[in-house]
This record gives sequence, structure tokens and C-alpha cells, in this order.
Amino acid sequence: MIGKEVNRVEGPLKVSGHAPYAADYPAEGLLHGVIVGSSIANGKVLSIDSAAASALPGVVAVFTHENRPAAGSIGMRYRDLVGPPGTPFRPLHDDLVLFADQPVALVVAESYEAARDAAALVRVSYQEEPFETDLDRAVAASFVPTLPRPFVHRPPSPRGDAEAAFATAPLKIEAHYETAPEYHNPIELFATTAVLDADGKMTVYDKNQGSQNVQLYLRLALGLKAMDLKVVNAYVGGAFGSGLRPAHTVFLAALIANHLGRSLRVVATRSQMFATTYRPHTRQRVELGCGLDGRLVSVRHHAVGATSNYEDQQEVVVNWSGLAYACDNVKLSYEVAKLATPTPADMRAPGAASGQFALECAADELAELAGMDPLAFRLANWVAHDQNSGKEITAKAQRECYAEGAERFGWKSRDLKPRSRRDGHELIGWGMAGGIWEAAMAPLPSRARATWRAGGRLEIAAAASDIGTGTYTILAQIAAESFGIEADQVAVLLGDSSLPYNPIEGGSWMAASTGAAVARACDKLKRELLKAAHHSHEVPRRPTGVRFEGGRMLGAAIPGGALPLGEVLAATGEPLSATGTTMPQLMPSRLVSYTQSATFAEVRVDEELGVARVTRVVAAVAAGRILNPKTARSQILGGVVMGIGRALHEEGLFDHRFGRVMNASLADYHVPTNADVYDIDVIFVKEDDPRASPLGVKGVGEIGIVGVAPAIANAIWHATGRRVRSLPITPDKLMG
Repeated sequence: MIGKEVNRVEGPLKVSGHAPYAADYPAEGLLHGVIVGSSIANGKVLSIDSAAASALPGVVAVFTHENRPAAGSIGMRYRDLVGPPGTPFRPLHDDLVLFADQPVALVVAESYEAARDAAALVRVSYQEEPFETDLDRAVAASFVPTLPRPFVHRPPSPRGDAEAAFATAPLKIEAHYETAPEYHNPIELFATTAVLDADGKMTVYDKNQGSQNVQLYLRLALGLKAMDLKVVNAYVGGAFGSGLRPAHTVFLAALIANHLGRSLRVVATRSQMFATTYRPHTRQRVELGCGLDGRLVSVRHHAVGATSNYEDQQEVVVNWSGLAYACDNVKLSYEVAKLATPTPADMRAPGAASGQFALECAADELAELAGMDPLAFRLANWVAHDQNSGKEITAKAQRECYAEGAERFGWKSRDLKPRSRRDGHELIGWGMAGGIWEAAMAPLPSRARATWRAGGRLEIAAAASDIGTGTYTILAQIAAESFGIEADQVAVLLGDSSLPYNPIEGGSWMAASTGAAVARACDKLKRELLKAAHHSHEVPRRPTGVRFEGGRMLGAAIPGGALPLGEVLAATGEPLSATGTTMPQLMPSRLVSYTQSATFAEVRVDEELGVARVTRVVAAVAAGRILNPKTARSQILGGVVMGIGRALHEEGLFDHRFGRVMNASLADYHVPTNADVYDIDVIFVKEDDPRASPLGVKGVGEIGIVGVAPAIANAIWHATGRRVRSLPITPDKLMG
């Protein structure tokens, strides 16, 4: 089953509307809550007049910082497993306003409509204080965070003498790059349905990327016991990193439901989604120097990323520049600048999608200066090991990505000169870029339970999350492979904090880590079945040559050559289960793993209007063993489309007088639609990498986006002869 193009096992539920999302779960006597957001970006709440709201029929209560039920007071009680250093945001904790549209009240009513209408009647007066939401001004006060963010590597120490090598380099470029703030905008809004049962125990149905992370957060913040609280996120309508940390909705819903003793649903509006988190705005400077042969002699990369005033969000932005290409003289630095915004969060390929945009565009510029084909330039600077750490890379098939992608794209017919191709009023350009993403195992243990039930069905259970990436399907395939059955004969249970422990879904580590735990659980379950068969059917204690296939154990050591597992379970009188665990790498290793890519893009630019269209993309990816080519291809397609959005469309536009995002809707915040997406060709380069993970698997969720924006930017230069170093590349930048 592994390696087959299996349809999503949960697909029929989703397309028929039977897969319940966080706001779909029913509850008797359900209340509804609507958040009231602040109209200022920084200051204090002086007063809140909720009289008119409270008088509206159906309104149960209006909660503010003045009457919020008891909850944790110190910041440490609100920490989660992936939060950065600082004091986490505490909804309705006090009168301080830290960012625009911050929750300052929650209106609770018998119906959503009553809560919504009452929320419009709440009147808040403020004392506004000075603030900054413009990174261009805040960058002057940027700094290196005192404490690192867990699991996020700081830039490595300099090697060689990058300044001296740059000064004497025959060819060199210095350029500044910018990536705009970008918002996740998953289709499913942040929503929580907190349901109380007759015993007062609570089940929280919540949109998130880690049910056990949210359970821990609620236990600490609200003082709830683990046995009295379950968090469910069985189906998640997209997240892209926005659900890594608990949202405002889950805290408010659980807090108020527990206080009122009634079930409560809180759903954020689309505009309120823009006040939860975002991919941080960055300013970057890249300096590259090379010899006349195109070989790099100096790399310097400095980046400043936005963070909030209350936490120090950090990403791996510049480190990639020290390992992508061979160079002995490298200096990398990264700082953050505080803004009056919510804390930014990881968004698909966090840090990499920003830092490698700058690096890959700079490499294209230096290749032009050296008179070299951009692909030839990258091959000339090939490196087989990780120069940042000095470690061996388990496998690196990026040359094959370059070769197969270039062949499929037809790169050899590209003219070096810009503006060399035209079709009527459209200029045609070709660009390319490399891409890297860390192929790590999860930093915490991953567990899965395999159970064979008397009805002849194999069940896999883990608290892992499937945010639309195909986790249900690949875990079913791994288990089916182990027992020689079809994937649809495996029931997969995910997204429930009461199931075996799994870390947050992120970083492209779920397939490798949870998949390995499933394989180990199945191996242990086989041993349990053989042990039971020894007692019930005289199977030898340690039989050899036994295989499992079609719900039977087969082999010469089995009486009659075959024994249905149902008969074994009938003899035991109960299902048999086993739990498998994958442990993180705790000891230092001499090895490191990465996924690699090469992205080739064709653009057409209307010379009169400055409108760019991406008409063709070839994405070649080396990601170890591909469990399911169909779902993996879908992941790369999604990453490419998000990369097109980043390159040409997506940008949070602030009015810095008010500190607000002015295009906080899907009508005004542009994402690619069907009309913006043309041909996308995905190639999975054959790569055998058994040292990367127990199954030889590397994640594909992140790598698809990494090289897309620079490939498009480089193609736009090839079409127009104009370098645009600021994302997104909008018509005003091309025409200005």
C-alpha cells in the first residue's frame, strides 16, 4: 500500500458535508459568544458601556476584564508548547490594549444573531497611547532576542572573513529585499464549541493543530483537571501554522462555558482572523561576492522580522544562506523589531519562504553579473554537506531536481538576455530557484495505538492532527501495508487529546514521526497476535516465516497454513492492542536531513498594464520515500499556489495612523483564485534516504512553497529587465 495513489480515506465525509468541524458540533442549550474588538492599537480601556447590549432580548451576559471569571493571572499560566519568549496574550485579563481589534468584551446570548447584534451596541472608551506598526520605522530599534524560541535555531557563528572576502571579490552585489505581512486565511474560521456534560466535564471542539497542546493550555490557564477536559480537532479546515498556538476563541469559550455551566460556541469573524496572527513582515540585506568563474567567496545575509510588543517571535530566516551553496566566508544575522500587532506565527515554511526569497533572488542577480545561466551558477556552487553545522546530509538529490525540472520545463532554450521573448503586448520570462526545508523528526515523542477488533477491522489511534494534509490516509496506508490489507480496511482515529500522545502538527514532521509510530505499533500488535495464537491455536511460540495478509496469518508454522485473525480474537474474547513510540533525536548526531527542490516558472507580463501572470510552474522535489504520490502532489500544488499568492497578491495593508489592517476581508485581501493558476507540474525525484527517518520519509508540506516566489521574481526580471525586490510584485511596482 505504501507508494500507491490512494484516495483520501476521509474524502467522502468531507465532500458530503458529514465531517464535523469545530463550529458544527451540536449541544443542548448551546449559547453563542461574539467577540468585541478594540478600535485602538495601543492604550487602555477607560470604560465599557454594555447596558444597551445587555438589554437586548436573548442576551445572557457581557464579559469584560472587569467581570471576567477567575483564571490564571501570571503569564506563565498561558504558555503553550511552541510559544516564543515573552508574556503570552491573556484575553480580557486587564485594561491594557496591545493591538487593534484585540478582544475587549465577549457578548453571550441564546442565539448567534442576538450576540452579534448586541456586540454592535457595546460602547468602549479608550486612552490611546503612541504605537508603531510600520516596520520601516521600527527597524531602527531592532534587536537580538535575549532568549531563543524553543526548537528554532539561531544563526550560526560566522565562518571565515566575509567582509574582507566581499571587499576583494571581483563580482559582487548588495541588495535589499522586503516581504510583506501575509495572513493565513484558512477557509475554516477560528471556532470553539465547549460542551459540558451532566457531570460537569467539558469537551472542547476547537480549530487547532494540536489537541493536546490546547488541552495543556486550558488546564494551566483555567485550572482544569485533565480527566475533566477533552479537546477534539478531528477535522481542520486548513491552518498553515495559524493553529499552532491556542486562539482567543478557545480560551473565551472554555472559560465562560465553565463559569456559566452551559455549552458555548465562539466563532471569530473573517476580519477578526486578521487580529490573531500572521507571517511577519521582513526587511533583509543580502551581499554576495564571487569570482569570475561564478564561485561564491562571500555571503552576508541580515534580516529583521516583525514581532509583537509582548513576545519575541523568531524564525529561521538567514541560516539557509549558510548551507544552500558552497562558501567559506559567511556571516549571518537576524533581529526582530517590536510592533503593536498580535504576535506573528509560523506560516507554511516559516522563515525559509522569506529568507530564501532574498537569497535566491540575490543569486540570480549575481549570476546575471557573472554572465552565467542561473542554473549553471547554482551547480557551480554545489555543496554536499551542511556547512553551518559541519554535518553530513543524509541524502541530497537536488542536482536531480535541477536536472529533471529543467528538462521538463525546457530550460535549455532560455535566452540569457531579458526581454528576449514577446507575445503581442505580453513579455515572457523564465526564472528558477532552489529550495531547502529541514526534514526533521518531531522534537517530542510520537505515539500510536494499533488495535485489531473481532469484526476483522484494524484501528489506528493517535492524537495527531490532519489539517488537510492527508494524515488520515497515509497512516491507513502504513498500517495496511503492515498487515497486507487495503487502506479502506483500516479505521484511523485522530484529533482527540485522549488518544496516544502526539506533538503539534507542523514542521513537516508528522508523516515521518507518527508514521513510524504506527509502523512500530503494528509490529508489536503482530507479536501480540502470535502470542495469542500460541495459546489458542497451538502456533509455535516463536514461529518463523509467518506473514500477515488479508486478515490472516500465513506460513508453514501455522496449523493448516492459514489462521484468520478473527478466530484468534474470538478465542481471546477481546480486541488486542499495542502502542508504538517514536522518540526524538536526543543525542547530538553527525547527520542532518533536508528536503530539496528546484522550481521553474514562466510568467507573462502585460507591458502596458504591468499585470503579471504565472502561466507555468515545474516543481521538482526530493523528499525521500513518498508514501502517497496523490496526496503528496496535492501538498506541492497547494504550496505552489500559496507561493504564487505570496509573489503577486498577498499583503496586509496597514493604515499606520490607526494600526489596523485595512484589507481584512477576502474581498480585499487577494489570494490566488482559479483564474490565477495555470499549469503546475510536480516531479518527485527518486531519493532513497533511510537515515532521514525510520520509514525513509521526509515531509512535503513546507517545501512546495519555498522556491516559488523567487522563481517568479526572477522570471519577471527575465521578462521585463526590471528587478523587483519587494513582495508582492504588484503592477505599481512594475510600472513605477
